[in-house]
Amino acid sequence: MTDSEFMDRAETLLRSVEASCDRINEQDCADIDNQRVGGMVTLVFSNQSQIVVNLQKPLHEVWLAAKSGGYHYKFDGERWVDTKGQGEFFGNLSRFASAQAACPLVFAASDRSC
Repeated sequence: MTDSEFMDRAETLLRSVEASCDRINEQDCADIDNQRVGGMVTLVFSNQSQIVVNLQKPLHEVWLAAKSGGYHYKFDGERWVDTKGQGEFFGNLSRFASAQAACPLVFAASDRSC
């Protein structure tokens, strides 16, 4: 994958995270403050815990830091998968965010803002 292809796919991922936050804030039990600076999105929950998603362009990876730990994801041609075989990005983000918000939340790749 070229740098340009990575950035296109990674930008789509970040926009989906932001759009999921918007949908969750309108519909669900959580209030998530999402802040974007360049290639990084920080999700802040009402209990002040955070999840940080940021791009690692030289490695063509997306990194996610949550209370449960740090995770690295690579695009496999269809989806973003954990480099240590621990699942798919949006499924994991949903699980980690649900734990930190103390209510069920769903983040999805289809929540695109374009």
